[in-house]
Formats: sequence, C-alpha cells, structure tokens
Amino acid sequence: MSDDDFELPQLRTTGDAPPVVPSTAAPLSGEGYGVNELAELVIDLLAATQLVPEDKLSLVRGRAMQGGSLPRALVEEGVASSDGIARMVAARHQLPLVDLAVNGVDEEAARLIPMHVLERIGALPWALRGDVLHVAVSDPANLHGIDELRLATRHPIELGVASREDIRTGIRRLVRATEASGARAAIAEEAAQFEATADETDLDADDGVSDAPLVRLVNSIIFQAAEDGASDVHFEPQEDSLVVRFRIDGVLQEMQRIPKRMMAGVTTRLKVLAKLDIAERRKPQDGRISLNAAAAGRVLDVRVATLPTVEGESIVMRLLDKSKKPPTLIELGLSDVMQARLAEIVAKPTGALLVTGPTGSGKSTTLFASLNLINRPEINIITVEDPVEYRLPGVNQVQINNRAGLTFAAALRSILRSDPDVVMVGEIRDGETAKISIEAALTGHLVLSSLHTNDAPSALTRLNEMGVEPFLTGAAVSGVLAQRLARKLCPHCCEMYTPSADELIAARVAPDVAAASDGMAFYRKRGCPRCNQTGYRGRVGIFQLLEMTEDLASLAARHATREEIERAALETGMRGLWDDGLAKVAAGLTSIEELARVTI
Repeated sequence: MSDDDFELPQLRTTGDAPPVVPSTAAPLSGEGYGVNELAELVIDLLAATQLVPEDKLSLVRGRAMQGGSLPRALVEEGVASSDGIARMVAARHQLPLVDLAVNGVDEEAARLIPMHVLERIGALPWALRGDVLHVAVSDPANLHGIDELRLATRHPIELGVASREDIRTGIRRLVRATEASGARAAIAEEAAQFEATADETDLDADDGVSDAPLVRLVNSIIFQAAEDGASDVHFEPQEDSLVVRFRIDGVLQEMQRIPKRMMAGVTTRLKVLAKLDIAERRKPQDGRISLNAAAAGRVLDVRVATLPTVEGESIVMRLLDKSKKPPTLIELGLSDVMQARLAEIVAKPTGALLVTGPTGSGKSTTLFASLNLINRPEINIITVEDPVEYRLPGVNQVQINNRAGLTFAAALRSILRSDPDVVMVGEIRDGETAKISIEAALTGHLVLSSLHTNDAPSALTRLNEMGVEPFLTGAAVSGVLAQRLARKLCPHCCEMYTPSADELIAARVAPDVAAASDGMAFYRKRGCPRCNQTGYRGRVGIFQLLEMTEDLASLAARHATREEIERAALETGMRGLWDDGLAKVAAGLTSIEELARVTI
C-alpha cells in the first residue's frame, strides 16, 4: 500500500515487538468501510462542520471517488495540511507524532538503513537511542515496507509518524549533505596531491569543468537553494573563503563558506554552466542557466551575473521558477475591500493600472494575479517583460533582448500593431516607454505596468517627471497600487505580547501611532528549527490603493505636488501603507518590527 492510501488499521509497534497486523480477509479499513465509503464518510464529516466551502468538498469528493488519494486531495485543495494528515494518521494508529524539523535528524542514524530503501518506503531514521533506531514513516499501514525496514538494519526499530513532505525533505537534505561532504573531501584530497606533486599551475585542475567532486558541490548548492525557496544565491569572495548566501523571504542568510583554494573552480564551473567566457575575469558578464530541479519540485530559469571585486569574481544567481503559478488576489494579502476595488479597475476595457514599490516588493506577481483575473479566450493579452517570471496559458509573452535591440519601447510599438486588448509592461524605465504606455491606455487598451516609487501618490508626479503630459496622466491612469513585502511570522513559534509605547517607539513607530497602539495585543518572533531560527516563514503583501477620481485627475493635470495629491486621496478613503500593515500586525501575520523595516 502506498503512503497515499487512506486505510487506517490499528497498529502499535515498539522495539522488537511484532506489529499487530489487521485482518487481510477484506481490503477495507478496520471499521469495515471500503476506500470510497471511508472517503465519503470523512467528506460528510467535513461538510457537517460547514468550515470548508462546498465547491472544494465537491472537488475532493470527485477525486477520491475516482480512486485518487483522499489525503493528497485534501492537501492539494487546501482543505487539510500535510501536518494535519500526519496528526490524524498518528492518532488513528496510536503512534507518536514526530516533528522532524524540531527534533532534527541524526545523519549517523539515518545512514543505518540504505537510502534506496528509505526513498522507496517513505521513511527516515531520525535518532538512535541506546540500541533502538527511531524511524519516522508517513504510512504505518504499509506493512511490507515496515518489514523491509526491519530486515535492512540490525537494530530494533520504533516507529513514529511524520508528514510525507517532511520525510521527503529530510531524505533530499541527507542525500545532498552526503554528496557535498564527499565532494569537499575529494577536492581537498586532490588539492593536497596537486600541491605535493606540481610546481606549475594546471589550468585543467582549476577550471572546474571536468572536476566531478566540484560539480557535485556546485550542484548541491543550487539544489539546496531551489529546495529552500531562495530567490537569489550570492557567491562572494572574501580574504580567506568564498561565502555562499541565500536570499530567502527577501533577507540574505549565510549558508556556508567554501575554502579559498576551491574559489576559482567554483566560479569557473558556474561560468561554464552560464556559457560565459571563463578566461575573462576583468569585466562583468551576464548569462543564464536552464535547470530542472525536479527533486525540489521547481523548474528554474537562472540568471547569472559576475562582478570583478578586489578579492576575486563575485557571482549572483537569480532563480526564477518557471513552473510557479501566479497567486490570486486573496493569496497576495489584499483586504476584501481592496480586492473588490482592484477587480473593478482591471475589469475596465481601457485605462492604466500602475503597481509601484522598490525592487523585490512583488510588483510583477501582483500584475500577473491581476492578469489571471481577467484572462479569458475572447481578449488578446500581450506582455513585455524582463525577465518572464510566470508563464500564463493563453497569454502572448515577449522577452526583452537589449542586445538585439528589443527594448521595452521597441516591443511596445510592435505590440500595439498586434491588435491587443490588454498590454502588460513589466516596468516603465524611461520616458519613451512611459509615453507609449499612457497613450495606449488612452486609445482603447488596458495597460498594466510597474514603476519605482515609494508610495501611490508619487507615481503620478513621477510620470510627469519622465515627460508625460500632466493632463494625459490624469486621464489615462485608473489606479495606482503601492506595495511592500513583509515577512510572515512563523506559525510554529510566534508568541503574543502587549508592547508598551516605549517599545513601539524603539521599533521605529511614530510616537502618535505608538500612543494610539498602547495596550494592543501583538505577536512577535521567537525562532525555531522550522523557520531556521529567524522567526519568520513566508511573506505577505502590504498595500496602498489610490483610485483616480475627477479631483485627483484635476490635481495631476495642473502639476500638483505629491503632498497635495496624497491629502486629496486620503480624503477620498485611501489608506496608507502603515495602516494596512498595522491591520496585518493585529491579525498576527507579521510583527511590528518587520512592518517598520519595510515601510519606514
């Protein structure tokens, strides 16, 4: 039986005691239900709670009745979490629930059972206590697999239940750690032999092209970044080592240090993968790598940029997940009122929606969520991007190529001759692109684009500074959405507290806001193994929506300042970024310190 089956017989195993095997007279569960009957019973129980929407239950019921996995259907449809399924299975089998992220995995214990056996069964040894090997499994009903585990080791085993995702992640990390340590040892040994036997520089030993251990080391770093959800990987040469840092949830974290003697090989290997000139070390270079990180569930388009520094070549890799689907407006973190207003703006046949914010604030993601909302066969949607971050079916997407002369402005001119209904411009970078985009919004097209400003009112004045006529700005722009990305508190370790006004001021909160918030219950970070002791896991958007009105259009047409536009917008109901963020702090999604970090 696979770990996806939903048969839950009673099973208790400790030490060498044989498991209590359920009757095999009928292929049903211990309660006498068939697989479909059990699935129907569980779904009926969920329906009785009225906590799950009927449409989702219908999807789950259909997949389960067609012979699919009920646990997998519950997880994929968002009805239950993988951890929730594990808790249910552990309770049904009267086995302990094992949190591998908190308890950790002893690598020596994990290697007591062959890796191919663990991968096939879906199990992971996580501790050796005395002579007893503690093993986490996702499916205790897989009796053949448990018997195979017992035969694969001389130690008595004691079972626990962990989620399938945690077990798979643990196995991948164990494989990667084994490969990386083996690669380091092989490189060190070869380097020692080389230093002892050669006095001249051997280019083949330094280029990393045919060096198998070095290849494994680089591969393990890239796959670890893909699995950890990193957006960027930095290889930074220092005086004594090559520092590897991952940008996770918008913040850089040091992951490892590679010895100085391996630096040239690692950088050269990366340049070979990106098809760059390995002999050129004095000038910056740009390249790309297509990578299928199937083990991590990601298909990556990697952008590589090199930069000469005084300590050597620094390399930054931007990881773009081509298999990732754009989120919905709800998943972005927009409030119900803001969702409805934004939906009205993008439903209009003409006009321009501008999304503003600093680099890395999720502007492209918001644009694609808006496109996904209006994407239908009867309209022609064309995008021009650099780079293409999401793939949308039914949308014509154009990749900028500056070397070939395909700039944003040149692409836009061609796009407007291709009968588009909706045009998405990845970024307005210059005056020519701004003018063409605004004119397109006035000539029967819906234009969506991003702009770099600190808040929504600044977008109107920025367009004027880029050469767009003020009266065109007021007439063309339908709305401006400013946003930031704040890290979400880890749900496993955050704690509630009541900060004083002094603590809020110390967190860079304005004194008047601190006085008004005194006595409110907030949440703060603590740190645990699941969030890598950072206290945060994932990110949520903080938004400010400016809807264009006649008054605002008049102000924009007569060269009003940002402050004048902001005062008028606040009078019409616009909320500040801080106000939206404070609502998310009160809801326990993020901390006051994180809100201050991204908005002040």
